[in-house]
Amino acid sequence: MKALIKVGYGCNENCTFCHTAELRPIEDTAVRVAWKIERARRLGYSMAVLSGGEPTLRPELLAWARRSASIGLDFGLVTNGLLLSYPHVVDELVGACRLRYVYMSLHGGDAKVHRSVARADTFAQAMDAVRLLHGRVPDLTVNCVVTTANVDHLRGLVDALLPFEELCVKLSMTQPKGAADRAIDVIVPDVARCADRIGDAIRHGLEARGERRGPRFAHDGVPLCLLPGLEDLYDDLKTHRFAAMIEADEDDFVPVDDVAKVHPEEACGGCARKGPCPGLYRGYFDARGAGAIRPVTGVPRANSYHFVPDRDVARPAGAPCPIDRDGTTPYDRGRTAFLRLRDRMRLVRTETRDFTDAELLDVKERLGQLYVDVSKKLAPDDFARDLRQLRPSAECAACAKRPACTGAWEPVPGDVFGRDDARVTAILGALEGRVLDVGCGEGRYLASLAQAARGGRLEYVGLDPDEARLRDLAARHPFARFVARRAEDVAGDLGSFDHALVLRSYNHLEDPVAALDRVIGLVRPGGTITIVDNVAFGLVRGAAHAARAERAPENRFEHHRNDGAGEAARRLTGRPLRLIERRDVGPGTSNQWLLRYEVAPPADAPRGDDDASIEAPRGRP
Repeated sequence: MKALIKVGYGCNENCTFCHTAELRPIEDTAVRVAWKIERARRLGYSMAVLSGGEPTLRPELLAWARRSASIGLDFGLVTNGLLLSYPHVVDELVGACRLRYVYMSLHGGDAKVHRSVARADTFAQAMDAVRLLHGRVPDLTVNCVVTTANVDHLRGLVDALLPFEELCVKLSMTQPKGAADRAIDVIVPDVARCADRIGDAIRHGLEARGERRGPRFAHDGVPLCLLPGLEDLYDDLKTHRFAAMIEADEDDFVPVDDVAKVHPEEACGGCARKGPCPGLYRGYFDARGAGAIRPVTGVPRANSYHFVPDRDVARPAGAPCPIDRDGTTPYDRGRTAFLRLRDRMRLVRTETRDFTDAELLDVKERLGQLYVDVSKKLAPDDFARDLRQLRPSAECAACAKRPACTGAWEPVPGDVFGRDDARVTAILGALEGRVLDVGCGEGRYLASLAQAARGGRLEYVGLDPDEARLRDLAARHPFARFVARRAEDVAGDLGSFDHALVLRSYNHLEDPVAALDRVIGLVRPGGTITIVDNVAFGLVRGAAHAARAERAPENRFEHHRNDGAGEAARRLTGRPLRLIERRDVGPGTSNQWLLRYEVAPPADAPRGDDDASIEAPRGRP
């Protein structure tokens, strides 16, 4: 993992978009930068990366690089590359200082275009740096910030860098920050136009490269819905494995975050690409809105993710909390947690890009859905046996720093899954009449209905699009009738029903509103609809176990969303439904939620939103 250290904001270029234009007089002291490098090692990071402004302007650069190498860290630079056009500097940085990472700027494929953005005649010098670094620095990215001045000249940059096989060519939308924010209408291109030009340049580069070795390509700052087919080339600080950063005037590291980007709910709420997508820069959204965004639907997404061990921190019995003593700010509360062990604390971390940072924080801190996988399975299939829920330790609950701390977590005794599922089986055991089971899938709950069906009190119809699964279910449950059909295509030929069940299938539906509208139409007034499903959760696993699971062919996504009870209820607003029971996910529950509705006669006022009457308590059964 990398630590990003900003040493000051002075620069020997004058880019039109400069994020730190108003901060240029601010410089950190040499002593503080040296301390920050030491701090990076103490926090367990493997590389210290200096940035600015322009870090190579500092006369202490080589001393900092040597110090970094002497304490076992690799070294990196975020730079315009001008100093790196001198062979003796590169020789020392690569040879003696473990320079392993360079992220350098180049804003055009010729001197004129580059000068229009950098406002300096530095193109030839930057290209010299590329030639010197190529093949010697294992992780080399050449980044072009796309402005109104160069947006129509991106192919030229790609062509200039095609001869270099071992680097990444990255095209980044301008962030409205600093100078770019003050002149957004002049400097920042329309995001749709920017996406079109970035996509054209990358596809041109991929075609020109063909089957031969050549540069990799990447993009940043553009919503993924505007770059179809190039989603996997998204690249940012997290894909570069930066865990934390520190500004020149800050006293400790803070997590790398996405607070400068936004996913507007009205545009992105139902998008399947929301997890890895950068969304829009907040400044862009505030100035120009989200009219260009086109949410992607019909694409499955993950409903779980892995935390893997990062490092251990010694903590003898009775010793004070090392997080409290050493500082809470470097730890990302959504992406990290400490496991409280007997004589130490183990930091675990997730690098998933299947979820936004806001979603990860919600799952861990608000919902408390973090589990240790005690099985060796690639995919846990018996949660009660395979998983142990984690909760913040008792000492964390009393700590004043807990709201800003990632916390120490410990296993919860007991089976939260069996306890919460008992309410579902109790509901099913009381059903009588005709029952439609939407998305019956693996038939997890059929045993709870079998006795009533055999006694003639219940007629069961199971609906699922997977014909192979239905054949297997029919062989094991002869009392049931099964129909191979999508829920969105359910029709009146099935007859009417007293009850409908949507059990762990709601989030698998491509269009839950359309499907449930059809299902509601088949349920008699006074009948019930019971919806049960799961929210996303985090799994703590060993690194090898997690890697095997992620490589497994059967590790395919099946959920189209990770709605909880609140999101599902809001989708049903305006339907002729009366809420009779709701159980939400939260700390102390499993990740399973429940909604039960009674279908009202057509003349009754529609219900179904969060304000509907609730006849059972929320939360724990």
